[in-house]
Amino acid sequence: MFTLRFALIISTTCALISTSVTAQEMQANEDLLEEILNKDSPYSPYVNRDFPERPFWGDSHLHTSLSMDAGAFGNRLGLDEAYRFARGAQVTASSGQEVRLARALDWLAITDHSDGMGMIDDMISAAPAITQFEQGAKWSKGVRAGGEEAVATALDLIGAFSQGEIEPALLNNYSPGARRYATIWEDVILAAEKHNTPGEFTAFIGFEWTSLAAGNNLHRNVVFRDGADRARQVVPFTTVAPIGSNDPLDLYKYLEVYEAKTNGAAITFAHNGNLSNGVMFPTEEQFTGRKLDQFYVEQRAKWERNYEITQIKGDGETHPFLSPDDEFADYGTWDVGNLDLSAAKTDDMLAGEYAREALKNGMVLEEKFGTNPYKFGIVGATDSHTSLAAIEEDNFFGKHAGYEPSPERLTHPFMENENGKLSSWQQVSSGLTAVWASENTRTSLFDAMDRKEVYATTGPRISVRLFGGYDFTTEDLKTRNIANVGYDKGVPMGGDLNQPQDGQSPTFLVAALRDPIGANLDRAQIIKGWVDADGITHEKVYDVAWGDARQLDASGKLPAVGNTVDPATATWSNSIGSAELVTVWTDPDFDPNERAFYYTRVLEIPTPPWYLFDVLKFGSEIPPEAPLAQQERAYTTPIWFTPKE
Repeated sequence: MFTLRFALIISTTCALISTSVTAQEMQANEDLLEEILNKDSPYSPYVNRDFPERPFWGDSHLHTSLSMDAGAFGNRLGLDEAYRFARGAQVTASSGQEVRLARALDWLAITDHSDGMGMIDDMISAAPAITQFEQGAKWSKGVRAGGEEAVATALDLIGAFSQGEIEPALLNNYSPGARRYATIWEDVILAAEKHNTPGEFTAFIGFEWTSLAAGNNLHRNVVFRDGADRARQVVPFTTVAPIGSNDPLDLYKYLEVYEAKTNGAAITFAHNGNLSNGVMFPTEEQFTGRKLDQFYVEQRAKWERNYEITQIKGDGETHPFLSPDDEFADYGTWDVGNLDLSAAKTDDMLAGEYAREALKNGMVLEEKFGTNPYKFGIVGATDSHTSLAAIEEDNFFGKHAGYEPSPERLTHPFMENENGKLSSWQQVSSGLTAVWASENTRTSLFDAMDRKEVYATTGPRISVRLFGGYDFTTEDLKTRNIANVGYDKGVPMGGDLNQPQDGQSPTFLVAALRDPIGANLDRAQIIKGWVDADGITHEKVYDVAWGDARQLDASGKLPAVGNTVDPATATWSNSIGSAELVTVWTDPDFDPNERAFYYTRVLEIPTPPWYLFDVLKFGSEIPPEAPLAQQERAYTTPIWFTPKE
C-alpha cells in the first residue's frame, strides 16, 4: 500500500482554523500545469524520488519463552516460532490453538529480558545447570507439573527475582560471563540472522533491560542496527550487580562502549512510564536521588531517541488528570499502581509518567540545560509475552500464555492485591510502529527510527503524514503527491521548524488514510504544547480535519462522530466517518518567542474492543464496567519549534 498519493475523491471536511474546506477532485492550476509541461523535467513524477514512500509496520517489543516471566507463565514458543508468525505463518500457540496474523509484519525486534535469559527453557528440560541447585530443582519440578502448580511456581520465581532471593550461583549461570548465557545470546543472534531478509523482512537483534526501582518500572528496550559480526562482540546488559545495574546512566555507558568497540550503532527506548509511579520522566532528580544535571539530560537525549507510547499494559499518551480539557485522554488507562502493584498510584506521580507531559517538561529542561532530554519519537509495540505479535481486536492472544483466548480469561483479574486491581479486560490490544523508511532493511529502518520519522498506532494500520513549515496552503491539497509537497516545503515528523519571517505562523500539512481493512476515521487533531515567558507549560488540542458534514459549535467543539458498534455481534459499520482526511492548518496562537511542539493524533470511529469477540466466541459475560466501544488511534512524532536565541 503506497500512501504518498492520498486520493482526494472522498468528500472530507477539513477544518482550517475557522474555515471549512471540502476535499475535491484534482483541479489544474497554473503552477501545476507548469510542472507537468516543463520539458526539462522527466515525464514520470517518480523519477529520482529520494524520500520514504511507505510506512513499514512492525513490533519493537516482543518476548519469547527465553524471557523468565514469559516462560514461567507458560510460553513454550521460541525464537523461530516468533519470527515465522510475524512473517505470516500459522503456528500453534502455547495454549494449543492455531493462530495466524491477518497481515504479516514488515519487521520485528525480539527483546527478551536480559536477566535470566533462557533460564525457564532449561527448567522445563531439567537441565543440570538448574537442577543441581535445590531452589532450581524445586522450580523445575513445579514448572513441568503444569496447571496451578506451574502458576504458583511462576509467581514464586518472579517474586524471588524481584526481591533478589534467587541463589546467586544459579542466577550466575544465566548472566553475562557464563558460558550458558553466551550460547543463549548466540541463539538469539543466529535466529535473527536466519530470518533477516533485506527487502522482504527485517529481524533486529535486541533485548530488554528490565530495571525496577522498588517495583517502579524503568524498563528499556535495546535495538542494534547491526548484524551478527558486531552483536556477538557483546552480551546483553543486565540489572543485577556487580555486572549489571538498574541505573539508566549505566545502560547508556554500555551503549557507548558497544559503539566504540564495534563501530556499530544502537538505540534504546523506554516504555510504561504509567507503571513507574512518577520516576520515568524526572524533572528534578533521578530515582537514585541524584539531581538532574547536564550529563544526564545529554545522555538521555543521545540514547533514548524514541518512547513506546502504547502497548498491552496501557496507553501512555496522557491522563485525564493531566489533560482535563482533552475529551479523548482516557484511553487504555492503567493508573492503579506501579509495575507489581507494590505501591498504589497518587495523582502527584502522574506528571512523571506520560508522554505529553514529558514533551512539555522537556522544553523547560532545555531552557535550563540547553538540551531537551524528552525530545523523543513516538513508537508503539505489543510487549506480548506469548511470542505472538497478535493484537488485532478479533485475534488478541493476550499479555502472556495464561491470557490466551479461553472462556475463563475474562473471569479472573490480571493483577490484584491490597493496593488495587487491574481486570483482564483492561489489557489493551495494542500496538504497532510505522516507520517511514526508504527500504525494508536494518540500516534504513534504524536510521528512520534515529531521525524519529516514526509513529505509533494502537493496532490499526492507519497511514499518517505530518509536515511542518511556513508555506503550505490549501492549493497543496490539490496535488496527487502529498509527500512531494511536504518534503519540498517543510520538515516531516521528528523534524524542527526553521525560524519564521516576520509575521509568519507555522503551517502543517496533515494526511491520514484509514486502514484498508479497518474502520473509517473520525478526526485528525493537532496537539500543541508550549512554554510561556514565565516557564509555565501549556497544551491545546485542535480538531483540524474530520469526517461527515459536522461543524464546530460556538465553543469550538466538534460533535461526536456517532457509534455504529453492535455489541451483540461485535461489528460496526463504516457508514460514518471518512476513509481519508487531508488538510493544511495554521497555528492561530503562535508566538515566535515560545518553545513549542506539534503532533498529530488520528482517531478512528468507534469499534468493538477485543473482549466483545470473547463474548461472541465463548459466551462470556461482559464485565459491567467494561466499555462496549473504543476509538483506536495513531500518534505521530512531534515537530518542534525552538525560538532564536
